[in-house]
Amino acid sequence: MRLTALLAASALALSACTSPFAGPHGLYAKPIGNAPVTANPTPYSAALTCIGQYARANKVAAPRIAVGRIQDYTGKIEIEGGAKITQGASLMAMSAFAKAGARLVERYDTSVSELELKYANNKLIGDGQKNQYRKIMAGSVPGSDYYLVGGITELNYNISSSGIDAFGGDVDVDDPKGFLNAKTYVLNVGLDLRLVKTRTLEVVDVISYQKQIIGREIGAGIFAFFNHQNIIDVSAGSRALEPIQLAVRSVIERAVLEMTANLYGVSGPDVCQFDDPLGTMGLTGNYIPAHGNQETNNALTRQDPARWHDRRDRTIRNGLRGRYD
Repeated sequence: MRLTALLAASALALSACTSPFAGPHGLYAKPIGNAPVTANPTPYSAALTCIGQYARANKVAAPRIAVGRIQDYTGKIEIEGGAKITQGASLMAMSAFAKAGARLVERYDTSVSELELKYANNKLIGDGQKNQYRKIMAGSVPGSDYYLVGGITELNYNISSSGIDAFGGDVDVDDPKGFLNAKTYVLNVGLDLRLVKTRTLEVVDVISYQKQIIGREIGAGIFAFFNHQNIIDVSAGSRALEPIQLAVRSVIERAVLEMTANLYGVSGPDVCQFDDPLGTMGLTGNYIPAHGNQETNNALTRQDPARWHDRRDRTIRNGLRGRYD
């Protein structure tokens, strides 16, 4: 009876945490979690940034790169029906080229540009001056020198796995029993990319890479009777899998790194032994400064997890008015 009452009280306490009535701030419940936005680098992001800074410091002409569709050819889907592998590999490649300092031209999604061109052709778009419309100038859109295409071609489950399951205890039913299990397993992803010269359609670079991914599972527990009336059953464990999509990003960044190093004429990692005080590239990507303030803009702080966060950045916290906890 005491156990039943305890369970009922616990259920009522948990149900009281979520109210069917909105609170004074207009919310039924406050979302949990306060982790800040962070950079999403791979082990190759720093090298991409390095060769980009090297190319600029040595006035190496960066080619114009367009990224086409890098599709998922594995055909693997989740039980719920979604794809197992990210469908955004092209976007990852664009970020990688940006980190490497390449000049990107958009060819992946040109829907907005095409619509604006259509409106401008019909003299419907103005640029702020009265009775003036945007003129279409021949040759105003720069062309690409190379474009990247390819696909994710491998996702292999359970390349290798191992584990142990153990159970022990006295034969007496009143004595405690325990169990222990531990497992590890390995899978991999692979892709094939090619760099094509836009003017001639000549394939100038081809790379095929794969990366293995590891997962693990550990669990332990105990079960026992006490005084022929009470039962204890406790178990605990953990499970972890190296992120599959981050592995895809790593493979893409390694491939883009090797292709870009070839275009820049970079011999190897030894070119990174220099300091560029005006470097604007970081682990989050790269951009063209909108104002002439390279030495004071936010290029080098984009990867700082505390920047602009209302609870971590003292400048923002002191400047807010009307906020609530």
